[in-house]
Amino acid sequence: MGGKDALSYLVHVRGMGFVEAVELLSDGIGRAPPLPPQLIEPRKPFCLPEAARFPAYMLRYLQGRGIGGEIVQACIEANILYESRKYHNCVFVGLDLAGIARYAALRGTYGDFKQEIEGSDKRYGFLLPPRSTDCTRLVAAESPIDALSVAQLRKLQSEDWRDCAYLSLGGTAARALLQYLQDHPAIGTVEICVDNDEAGIKGAVWLRRAVLEDETLKGRNIRLVFSPPPRQYGKDYNNMLVAKRQQMRGREKEHAAVRQTAR
Repeated sequence: MGGKDALSYLVHVRGMGFVEAVELLSDGIGRAPPLPPQLIEPRKPFCLPEAARFPAYMLRYLQGRGIGGEIVQACIEANILYESRKYHNCVFVGLDLAGIARYAALRGTYGDFKQEIEGSDKRYGFLLPPRSTDCTRLVAAESPIDALSVAQLRKLQSEDWRDCAYLSLGGTAARALLQYLQDHPAIGTVEICVDNDEAGIKGAVWLRRAVLEDETLKGRNIRLVFSPPPRQYGKDYNNMLVAKRQQMRGREKEHAAVRQTAR
């Protein structure tokens, strides 16, 4: 009963366990092989797409979304908006404090294409800056289009739309908001202009918590105002802007008809 091979001998004669005998004979080869080291792909360098010579597609698209020429021009002059040469996308750029591009979001000028450029640093979202560097008010929206829509709505209401900053969060994540507040200690009021839907409302709750719990903002008296668009206009601020534009055009046609009748 000694066994015909070394394994049988160790098990039946020496009384070793099967696994122990195998490990002894194989000098450890019987053990599970170690897992290979996890390959971590290096982060691709951030690179903005080449700009088109003339942003005709971008201008037409933004006009169709209700964004007026003055606000578009302010974005172009701030180097935060242009049209890409290859696919004619709107390129919404996020800059750091030194004015260096760190982030960019693409929005197709036709269809529903949306994408962030690889390597983007999400701490630096698209931002339409205020007129004054000691601005105390910030508007935080989910997307660049919504941020610009809030600015345009204020302009339509004859408000001074350049008295505050307009930040795109790239959704409802808090990174861009926290970074901006850390970099701009004068900000005392944040208007949270997220979508008026379940995701937006939940996101607003998380944004508020993130600001209140951030250690770097302790001691700051930051007023957080939840300000979604009224449901009658749709879920987001661009829906509201487009609806307001349509209302204004309707009133202009009525006034023109009245003037024509009075002649």
